[in-house]
Amino acid sequence: QVQLVESGGGLVQAGGSLRLSCAASGRTFSSYAMAWFRQAPGKEREFVVGINFSGRSTYYTDSVKGRFTISRDNAKNTVYLQMNSLKPEDTAVYYCAADRSLLSPTTRINDYDAWGQGTQVTVSS
Repeated sequence: QVQLVESGGGLVQAGGSLRLSCAASGRTFSSYAMAWFRQAPGKEREFVVGINFSGRSTYYTDSVKGRFTISRDNAKNTVYLQMNSLKPEDTAVYYCAADRSLLSPTTRINDYDAWGQGTQVTVSS
């Protein structure tokens, strides 16, 4: 089972940028599909973006297309989320998720068996 630790959250003004990182333990990171989810106060956790095991395929929810970019470095056991043109509605706790059984990431929370502790992203208007 891989263990995940997110970092890079913080407070930023609208229009600004942040880069989140998710560091994974274990030797089989390159076998995992990875995803970022987020949960805003009072709302359900939602899929944001995902990347397949090789990094060649990525998937974005419509609200972040053109603003967010996911990437991974399998040599460093790390997945990144570059967030540009941030909006107040992007404010949430962002979670990294992983699953070895998935060929490609899905939007379903229950498909993932490893989660990080979350990192807070706050975008002020």
